Amino acid sequence: MNHQHQYESGSLKLRGAVAMGTGVMIGAGIFALTGQVAELAGPIFPLVFLVAAVVSAFSAYSYIKMSNAYPSAGGIAMFLKKAYGRSLMTGAGALLMLFSMIINESLVARTFGTYTLQLFDIGQNSQWVPILAVSLIAAAFLVNVAGNQLISRISLVSAILKVGGIVIFALVTLWFTGFSFEAASQTAGESKVPGGMFGGFIAAVALGILAFKGFTTITNSGGELENPEKNVGRAIIISMAICLVVYLLVAWAVGSNLSVQEIVQAKDYALAEAAKPAMGKYGVWFTVAVAIIATASGLLASIFAVSRMLTMVSKMELVPHRHFGLPGNMQTHALVYTVVAAGVLAVFFDLSRIASLGAIFYLVMDFMIHWGVYRHLRDDVGARGWVLITAMTLDVVILAAFLFAKAFTDPVVIAWGVGGVAVVFIAEKFFLRLHEYSDGKDGNYLDPK
Repeated sequence: MNHQHQYESGSLKLRGAVAMGTGVMIGAGIFALTGQVAELAGPIFPLVFLVAAVVSAFSAYSYIKMSNAYPSAGGIAMFLKKAYGRSLMTGAGALLMLFSMIINESLVARTFGTYTLQLFDIGQNSQWVPILAVSLIAAAFLVNVAGNQLISRISLVSAILKVGGIVIFALVTLWFTGFSFEAASQTAGESKVPGGMFGGFIAAVALGILAFKGFTTITNSGGELENPEKNVGRAIIISMAICLVVYLLVAWAVGSNLSVQEIVQAKDYALAEAAKPAMGKYGVWFTVAVAIIATASGLLASIFAVSRMLTMVSKMELVPHRHFGLPGNMQTHALVYTVVAAGVLAVFFDLSRIASLGAIFYLVMDFMIHWGVYRHLRDDVGARGWVLITAMTLDVVILAAFLFAKAFTDPVVIAWGVGGVAVVFIAEKFFLRLHEYSDGKDGNYLDPK
């Protein structure tokens, strides 16, 4: 493998960045989260994706402003460093984003396994789910080491196939029901979440945001994207708009064929279940095929982005790094560490808890980005204060509602999430205290010769 071209400027075009963004978002967003969102929000669950898009648009404002001013392969890690310097906030924020992205990879990988099993008469609790998940992660690693051009081509082709396939699924199932929303709208019953339907809806938005947070992977490619000062923002806006249309169509289609109880019962494979009334087993096969393309390409794009961010964070000497005698450069090592961590999560956590952990880590990190821009860089990047304050307020309200809901429905995940954030801050504080910046004198933070 030729390592000299891993960060080649201009190696990614606008359409490639859009394909990468939609690839990550659609891979995790609609296949893995529709059932979980419906479980919290009830019959009005399609509106969750609309509200989540609005919240994500406010969040994207900071990232676009920062990308225009400081395009780099480090993306969020570089943004944090510009705002906070080499500090606890930078290191902890970067780690939270890295963990959130790795969690997303395991979420997508398990979704791949769950949907693939719909082709066979195997229970959903089968050990084949983690086996298939880890196999997909390994395959995505092999493609990533092949280089940017192959990733860009695969992302573009798969984006066209999966968006087209999902739209076909939605239109056929909607046509079958006369474009109604009768099945889900007739659902009655009290919400299991304190605060009733409203509390459940706000909590569901936290998961809905995960369906859009893939736009952040585009910022991690700023050093490789053609004309990044303009194209990072364009790619983010275009990919989010595409995904919103796709999500609303799919949520409408699922709700037109299944009641909320049926969606929740099949929440890990809700789209495949929704295809049965209209298209029978052929609908299931078609939906599974689209899910396989979507999850595989989503994982591929996510690993591409997170490995570059981890490389940047390592070169900033914000996290421990050792080569362990591995061949290749630091980027290759980052790929190895990324896929190993994602594989471990895919084996030991189910979809619901993976999604919950990802939402907690991401919202905390997102707040840190907005605060850093507001407090230190607002004038430098030309950001409007009221937009930043709105984004921070939305993060706090949604995270609080989500934690409150999970405290009653799954308190264990709260312990993992809140405890994980605390561990990140504590570990980073000790690392920075024990490791002073070596300015390139420590060989562990340089590419092996």
